[in-house]
Amino acid sequence: MRMQSPVSDTHSKTIGYILWIFGFTGAHRFYYGKPVTGAIWFFTFGLLGIGWLIDLFLIPSMDREADHRFAAGRFDYSLSWILLTFLGIFGIHRLYLGKIVTGLIWMFTGGLLGLGWIYDFCTLNDQVDERNRA
Repeated sequence: MRMQSPVSDTHSKTIGYILWIFGFTGAHRFYYGKPVTGAIWFFTFGLLGIGWLIDLFLIPSMDREADHRFAAGRFDYSLSWILLTFLGIFGIHRLYLGKIVTGLIWMFTGGLLGLGWIYDFCTLNDQVDERNRA
């Protein structure tokens, strides 16, 4: 009989629902590690609001999927996302993850003129996961 490793609560449903309020921007989908559909939601205003309403009921399953997919560890996903969302162009989230050089580059270039900030919205879960598995 094979034992499964325990699943950690890496993402918060509360944060997911708070981001869902702005769901037409795809914020909650980026948070749960779904950058492709997050971008689709962003450019279509949550599939014209229909996908946004459906996601109200899908957040618990997106949360469970993220908990299975990403490793818990030293770095907190929710804190990383809060730092990225509000201070991302200053690289504070990168400094938090111990990425000092790129954090300073983000700080002095406005998140590489915003392009690096957008890149981090698509890859932050993987960055935190990588740091937590190291």
